Amino acid sequence: MDRLLRLLDADARLTDAQLATMLGCTEEEVRARIAALEKDGTLRAYKAVIDWDKTDRNRVTAIIELKVIPRPDVGFEAIAEMVAGFDEVESVYLMSGGYDLSVRVNGHSFQEIAAFVAKRLATLDSVQSTATHFVLRRYKESQVPFLTEEHDERDLV
Repeated sequence: MDRLLRLLDADARLTDAQLATMLGCTEEEVRARIAALEKDGTLRAYKAVIDWDKTDRNRVTAIIELKVIPRPDVGFEAIAEMVAGFDEVESVYLMSGGYDLSVRVNGHSFQEIAAFVAKRLATLDSVQSTATHFVLRRYKESQVPFLTEEHDERDLV
């Protein structure tokens, strides 16, 4: 993997000057390489990792397993593209194993996500079944730890 990509993956806020120093090249070379990676679609976005529990915004995340019937001419692509088009959907992955697509969704409540699954996902022609798993706590995301210094105040027995 390209070293520039690893550095950006770890911290997309690094400046061109910092990257150039770390890579032993010029800022112009860094800018040109980043521009080429953006143009060819390798670099798709720069994104912050947010601890939503520290905000006043209600946010519920669920991971939904979908079993689907692939279409003869396009396989899983058509249904994956359709699912990815929903605003609630954060990510869609083709999986090996017991189900076909893993879908990560966000909503304001458990009920909102349940309604999304029941009314929008489960009703799609290609969907055979769904299994919804609600995220109760994040411990690590995108290489960023979410563990806190909170201590359990209960006495150990």
